[in-house]
Amino acid sequence: MKTFRCDHCGHPLFFENVTCLQCGSSLAFLPDRLALCAVEPAEGEGLWRRKTARGRMAGAPTYRLCHNTTAYQACNFAVPADDPNPLCVSCRQTRVLPDLSVPENVDRWFNIEAAKRRLFFTLARLGLVAVTPPNGERDGPVFEFKADVPGEMVMTGHAEGVITLNVAEADDAERVKRRVELHEPYRTLLGHLRHESGHYYWDRLIDEGGRVEEFRKVFGDESIDYAEALQRHYASGGQPPGWENSFVSAYATSHPWEDWAETWAHYLHMVDLLETAAAYNTRVEVPGAGGDEVDDPFEMPDFDKLVEQWVPVTLLVNSLNRSLGQGDAYPFALSQPALDKLRFVHNVIRAPRKQAAPAPAAGDAGSAMAKPEPAPQQG
Repeated sequence: MKTFRCDHCGHPLFFENVTCLQCGSSLAFLPDRLALCAVEPAEGEGLWRRKTARGRMAGAPTYRLCHNTTAYQACNFAVPADDPNPLCVSCRQTRVLPDLSVPENVDRWFNIEAAKRRLFFTLARLGLVAVTPPNGERDGPVFEFKADVPGEMVMTGHAEGVITLNVAEADDAERVKRRVELHEPYRTLLGHLRHESGHYYWDRLIDEGGRVEEFRKVFGDESIDYAEALQRHYASGGQPPGWENSFVSAYATSHPWEDWAETWAHYLHMVDLLETAAAYNTRVEVPGAGGDEVDDPFEMPDFDKLVEQWVPVTLLVNSLNRSLGQGDAYPFALSQPALDKLRFVHNVIRAPRKQAAPAPAAGDAGSAMAKPEPAPQQG
């Protein structure tokens, strides 16, 4: 994630900020600009516009704050004034919330939406989701955030364009417990959302995009029974010997769909971390091997160049973590087959594509009372 600068005073800003600590300006993320901007009240009830050091700009567009900002202080995205949807482009993707009368569910929801906004930003920069859908519509996957209740255990997964997440994943202790039990060295909220978005985009870019045969040459035959494949994976302990030689994770070995989703998530990790490094004008030199300044990965069509910059950045990040007495932030070593799969993801994302399919029909976007859907099929 890149950093931003205040339009009014030039002070550095971070994606989640709502106030500039230097000049006190109010801030809002403007999806149509993909930028965090200083804003000030405009003429009209509840309207805002950009605030700059040069003063007011004639004819500047106006915005409303997302309903989840005014009602819950749970979002910092704005909505174009002419958009009929009260929710921003990220929040309107959520159609089921946990019971917010349960105090811990509020914090869980806040944390999940913060991670989802980061996912939205990356997908938008990759051109995979619209920043200004017409007529108040949503684009991209639909999300349902649910809590376990007596008699109903919520399974995180994806089915038919809907991503379901068990909100217990927003509890650090529970997530660490599951990470240990399932032998997953990297398990985060953002990682979950990136993985499940991979299932969504398999449908859009591979199945609907007519690339199934290309996919099978790289990832294998996805038509094998999915449920049986997962049962075999967990029955064997979830750590098949030698998985590092061909996959980005042990879970990726369970089924070609999971291999794709894990590889997709890994690619999003790569471009996000490289964007952060580029935003700080990072120059990485591996001792004895030289180096160069990191470039913006979203403007890098050459996958080999992306990998060339990725490797030293991960070495730096891991070394910094170890200096602070922490484990490796990036506990992976990519084999050539894994890199070939990442290259496939890179090429598919950058290839020309048809207009995205409409999102599934939904009830009230973001409503805590929306009707639950069937359990997802892909994990």
